[in-house]
Amino acid sequence: MAGRIPQSFIDDLISRADIVEVINARVPLKKKGREYQACCPFHNEKTPSFTVSEAKQFYHCFGCGAHGTAIGFLMEYEHLDFVDAIETLAAEYHLEVPREDSPWTRDTRDEKQELYDVLESASHLYQSQLRQSDRAIQYLKQRGLSGEIAKRYKLGYAPNEWSYLIDNIDNINALEKSGMVIRKSADKQYDRFRDRIMFPILDRRGHTIAFGGRIIDDGEPKYLNSPETEIFHKGYELYGFYEARQAVRKLTRIIVVEGYMDVVALAQNGIEYAVASLGTATTKDQIQKLFRSVHQIVFCYDGDNAGRKAAWRALENTLPIIRDGLEASFLFLPEGEDPDSLVRKEGKTAFEQRLDQATPLSEFLFKALTQEINIETMEGKAKLENKAKPLLGKIPESIFKDLMYQRLSELVGISVEKLSGESKQQETASISVQPAPPRSTRKIKQNATRDAIALLLHHPELASVCAIPDTFRDTSLQGFALLHQLHETILNNPGLSSSALLERWRGTNEFEILQKLLQRDVQGTDDKQAQEAVYKDAVQQLLNKYKDERYEVLDAKLRESGLSDTEMQEYKELLKR
Repeated sequence: MAGRIPQSFIDDLISRADIVEVINARVPLKKKGREYQACCPFHNEKTPSFTVSEAKQFYHCFGCGAHGTAIGFLMEYEHLDFVDAIETLAAEYHLEVPREDSPWTRDTRDEKQELYDVLESASHLYQSQLRQSDRAIQYLKQRGLSGEIAKRYKLGYAPNEWSYLIDNIDNINALEKSGMVIRKSADKQYDRFRDRIMFPILDRRGHTIAFGGRIIDDGEPKYLNSPETEIFHKGYELYGFYEARQAVRKLTRIIVVEGYMDVVALAQNGIEYAVASLGTATTKDQIQKLFRSVHQIVFCYDGDNAGRKAAWRALENTLPIIRDGLEASFLFLPEGEDPDSLVRKEGKTAFEQRLDQATPLSEFLFKALTQEINIETMEGKAKLENKAKPLLGKIPESIFKDLMYQRLSELVGISVEKLSGESKQQETASISVQPAPPRSTRKIKQNATRDAIALLLHHPELASVCAIPDTFRDTSLQGFALLHQLHETILNNPGLSSSALLERWRGTNEFEILQKLLQRDVQGTDDKQAQEAVYKDAVQQLLNKYKDERYEVLDAKLRESGLSDTEMQEYKELLKR
């Protein structure tokens, strides 16, 4: 069972990582003065209010209030938990995440690891079964697949047995939780997948998180997928995405197809950048995930009615996400063809020519809307405006949105100002369009406590400038115990960076307060000498405040019940002040 990640590794990783580099790989940044800017990835905006400070290693959006470290950005932007964010960041710096050997309390992380372990074991078993099944090998050969491509995508075969995994993996509880085994009654369970070609679904780190299984002979369902689990959410994951990122060094374009076999067949023919949605329409989360890695998505569907319906759903889910610099287009295949059959018939060059000529999102949208509307009549123009405006209203503020309104204006003969003005009024009145989500509303008082903590966060080296009394640890005065804890943490971990220091408080009640303090500057601290002077002054103010509060406590106790000898001595010392 996996152990805890050593704190020292987390500290070193966060100190090594450059937040500008981490964010710029996902959201293109432009330098402005001493900081970097972009339109916020967490809410729609036209004017950049998202700033990244290289000095503080911290990001902040003045529009919606989003803020945090590189780890916090990865957690929010890529929907990761803390450990997954650490592993993702480590992978980007080509570091292996160590684990402590000592046992630790079982928690959600341990349970997730059990699921990863049984699914990886299942994948190895299925791969070994494929090598032993002439029938399964013959089926893949008939589909034009080689042993090399089967190995790259870790294709396997689930034998036609009711308890193959149950008999070969000694963890029935994890098998059930992973969805690989179905329990029919208290004493009866069976394998979910039987007599199927198995396609392991991998997450961004290459861990097996689920399976898709295709039946070899005729039967229903043709494809069977793993159910959702703690580590698998089909609306977020994509089949073949990990393999595409591994195969293509600089991924710029992704093809979204409907089937697992389409992905593998395209790779077999040299087109190694295809992914498949997992049996459903391509979701917003999946599209957003792809646009974080590439700037162009080509949705590839059959040309029949079902294919066009799937394309329209993909278009609707793309509109709230697309922004300047991103492209989405649609490729409809000839009748009776799918990517698997067509690429085998035409080859790589011809198929990629089709991709290059795919219909842009803007053209597909207006073409689909005008297909059954006579826009030569005033009634038709009004109908088109009524259908188009709610769709255009979903697009984030951008030049692309302006151009889409311009195109609608040309089609219906109404000015862009009138179209977009009315649309914005509708958006404002609409319940479905929400303002930027509010972040924490807790206020930070402008006082010595705030200044001392903020300075210590910004400049951990100040911990050596003056001592923080141990008595601060036990007082009820707000912020005193936190300051003491910060001070002790820095002294016990020399060289700790500001962001690594902050991350040690993630998950605590104080974390949000510390984040707010890290993003704020303390006035009059432009150089090292000024920083030390302000910090010493703040600590001295806090010490005076503590002594005043302590005097009042002892004075009240003296009047009520009397003081011990030690307390009386302390009281006399305080009285001299």
